[in-house]
Amino acid sequence: MDLIHAIALAIIEGLTEFLPVSSTGHMIIYSSLAGIAGNEFTKLYTVDVQFGCILSVLVLYHRRFLTDTRTGDVPLPDWVMRLPQRFQRLADFYVKILIAFLPAAVIGFLLNDFIDSLLEDVRVVAISLLLGGIVLVFIDRIANRQTKDRDVTAPDALKIGFFQCIAMIPGVSRSAATIIGGMFQGLTRTQAAEFSFFLAVPTMAAASGYKLLKTYKLLQPADYQTLLIGNAIAFVVGLLAIRGFVGFLTRYGFKVFGYYRIALGLLLLGLVAAGVKLDVL
Repeated sequence: MDLIHAIALAIIEGLTEFLPVSSTGHMIIYSSLAGIAGNEFTKLYTVDVQFGCILSVLVLYHRRFLTDTRTGDVPLPDWVMRLPQRFQRLADFYVKILIAFLPAAVIGFLLNDFIDSLLEDVRVVAISLLLGGIVLVFIDRIANRQTKDRDVTAPDALKIGFFQCIAMIPGVSRSAATIIGGMFQGLTRTQAAEFSFFLAVPTMAAASGYKLLKTYKLLQPADYQTLLIGNAIAFVVGLLAIRGFVGFLTRYGFKVFGYYRIALGLLLLGLVAAGVKLDVL
């Protein structure tokens, strides 16, 4: 994979990771049409370029990760309760993120081989895009959408975590699954989206770190340079995508993303039916 393709994939990752449109589907289309070889480094790169997106969340929401001021509802150990209130609230915030992360961590570990087998069939990605798009078209009607923010509770976090597990099916979109899960718990569009961003940090860090740990011995010095450039680009594009997405979501909702997913899913199915070879990543 040359540097031009690496930059293009980083831009795609930064744009689509936090939008409910499936970064996997977009990368499959680009890599197939561009003729990018599906070697070990390409597979590593498409996962580890997520580090840049993780950093964009941490930078954009650094106050939430360092000085969270929301009311807590999770029972905390006595030694935590003896800390200043600010740290108690931070502990409550991180515990909820951990609660939401655990279902995907456990199920992902147990079903890793099965999930990889699903990724081998582009039709799974296409159908997931199509069905997820239909849900997004109607999500504002079928979910209990609040007009005011409320605190995310521990049960909310756990349920959103199980929704995230649906995204293990390629093409579903982690962002779409967790945002839909949040809205079904009665969160506002913006609050559901932001919790999805927060949950992305441990989820994507675990996936990226595990992939890097498995393959780092195969990397050449030039590969590290490509990864660094790609993550820098994904970071910048991710920042812009998050800011634009939250503003767009507040004003217009999910319909546009739903129609886009439906069109993309139909495009993939059409390409498969036409005999176009689409390589998975």
